[in-house]
Amino acid sequence: MTTDLTQQGKLLPLMEDFYTIQGEGFHTGKAAYFLRVGGCDVGCYWCDVKESWNPKLHPLTDADEIVKRVTGNPAATVVVTGGEPLMYNLDYLCNKLKQQGLQVHLETSGSHPFSGTFDWVCLSPKRKSPPKPEVFGKANELKVIIFDDTDFEWAEENARLVGPDCYLCLQPEWSRMPVVLPDIINYVMKNPRWHISLQAHKFMHIP
Repeated sequence: MTTDLTQQGKLLPLMEDFYTIQGEGFHTGKAAYFLRVGGCDVGCYWCDVKESWNPKLHPLTDADEIVKRVTGNPAATVVVTGGEPLMYNLDYLCNKLKQQGLQVHLETSGSHPFSGTFDWVCLSPKRKSPPKPEVFGKANELKVIIFDDTDFEWAEENARLVGPDCYLCLQPEWSRMPVVLPDIINYVMKNPRWHISLQAHKFMHIP
């Protein structure tokens, strides 16, 4: 029974949920309720939430209960993040959130088949496990993490695959910011279709 409910997306391994100010990408500065789903098989070595990788560490939570927790706050926007949330069927959760009149956003590496109905999809592709082809057409935002100079070409490879109206941004890997930020600034000034994303929530010392 538990397996069936998990496959249907009615039970999800919820690592944490919290109401905060969005700190990255196009929606920086906006209030949002975050749902962090446990489980990720991409395994970026610079990931700042490695504790999210193993889904068995996080309690299977009823999707209806998750929705109740969200609606107990004044949030108008919900961000489903991870981990890698597309490891799970997100159709049920999205439908329930949309029934409450909420804007539903997704943060994903795109490494698993797409599910769910979203108002905004932020695709952050990783070399180790590239996005499924179907995800590129869903992306409203492409956010590429810059660790070193080779990541600029990776960014351009992925930019060629998203739609013409997709918002493009480059984000320095946090521990490498002093090294890579000057290069990102120069790159964006030479290629103004790109934008810079900084992890503003870390400067504000909020989740």
